[in-house]
Amino acid sequence: MPTLTRWFIKTALVYLVVALLVGALYVTRNLIELPPIVDALRPVYFHLFMVGWVTQLIIGVAYWMFPKFSMEKPRGSEPLGWVVFALLNIGLALRAIGEPLLSSVPGMGRVVAASAVLQWLAGMAFVANTWGRVKEK
Repeated sequence: MPTLTRWFIKTALVYLVVALLVGALYVTRNLIELPPIVDALRPVYFHLFMVGWVTQLIIGVAYWMFPKFSMEKPRGSEPLGWVVFALLNIGLALRAIGEPLLSSVPGMGRVVAASAVLQWLAGMAFVANTWGRVKEK
C-alpha cells in the first residue's frame, strides 16, 4: 500500500472518531449543560464526517486501487497527491475552527470561505491527478 494511501486512510479513521465525538456532543447539547458554541457544531460534524472520513477514505483507496497511469508513474503525480492531502486537511481544519465561531467572531466568514476554496482546489487537483487513470483497457 502506498505511503500516501496509508496517510489518507489513517487520517480518515481519525476524522471518523472525531466526527462521531462532535456528533455526540451536538446531540447531547440539550441533555446536559454545554457551552452555547456546541449549537454550531452540526455543520462541523457533517464536514468532518463527509470530507474527513468519507472523501479521504475514497481518495486514499482510489489513489491505491485505480488502474495504472503509466509504468513510470503508476499513480500519477505523487507530489500532486500530497498537495491534495494538504489542501483537503488544511481546508477541513479551517472549516472546523471557523464554522462554530462564524456568528460570534468578526472575520470568520473569510476563514470559512478560504476553507471552501482550499477544499475545492483539493478536489480539482485530485481529479487532475486521477482523470488519466480512468480509461478503457
